[in-house]
Amino acid sequence: MKEETRQRRTVPGFHAVTALLRHRPEDVAELYVDRQRQDARMRSLLERAQLAGVRVVPADSARLDAIAGSGRHQGVVAFVAAAARTHLLEEVLDALDANRPALFLVLDGVQDPHNLGACLRVADGAGVDAVIAPKDRAAGLSAAAVKAASGAADTVPYVTVTNLARALRTLKEAGVWVVGAAGEAQKSLYECDLAGSVAWVLGAEGEGLRRLTRELCDELVHIPMLGAVESLNVSVAAGVCLYETVRRRLAQAAGG
Repeated sequence: MKEETRQRRTVPGFHAVTALLRHRPEDVAELYVDRQRQDARMRSLLERAQLAGVRVVPADSARLDAIAGSGRHQGVVAFVAAAARTHLLEEVLDALDANRPALFLVLDGVQDPHNLGACLRVADGAGVDAVIAPKDRAAGLSAAAVKAASGAADTVPYVTVTNLARALRTLKEAGVWVVGAAGEAQKSLYECDLAGSVAWVLGAEGEGLRRLTRELCDELVHIPMLGAVESLNVSVAAGVCLYETVRRRLAQAAGG
């Protein structure tokens, strides 16, 4: 494969590629499609690609398998510039491994870039499938956030959404249990259900979770604070919550 191709990442599947062409067509460098598919869904995708000015490359199924790394591409694989660090939620959900429970970190209103970078670093260590944050009232992947992430900005999918409430509903529809961290919650994180796919939702230090975000959580829990301070830095709280999930999954895998 050409050197320029190795500098890109691949996005397979109709749902994820269609979302890319709809929301961020400028990130799509090339689109490889199964030359044997002539159905209405493929025609619609090709029309959208043409309108976006995306180069389309017909290919056989063997080449698509090699590009995507598997046969789960539905005859469509997009090449996205590696510099495009943000992902779409549809893209992440389509790429989940059905053989293991997913793990997400959702940040509601975290505006400090150093906190965002630290959260990405923790998320990488805990094997998180994606970090999700709103486009507004959020730090964004600035140079400061990328530096604080110490490389994790390139390894952990970072999803920005225009409507966080809608994103939480999408996660729930996908079978993800949404757990919010709230200091006033009666139940502690050591008592909550973390058996299946989980999304941890954390708010900004001081402000906490917004009302609608809180209402959309399946469960609210608190981190026990046994000293004089009332709360933890958001990246520290993320580490506590994510690694409690990891601990339980490792214990379950070991039969404990």
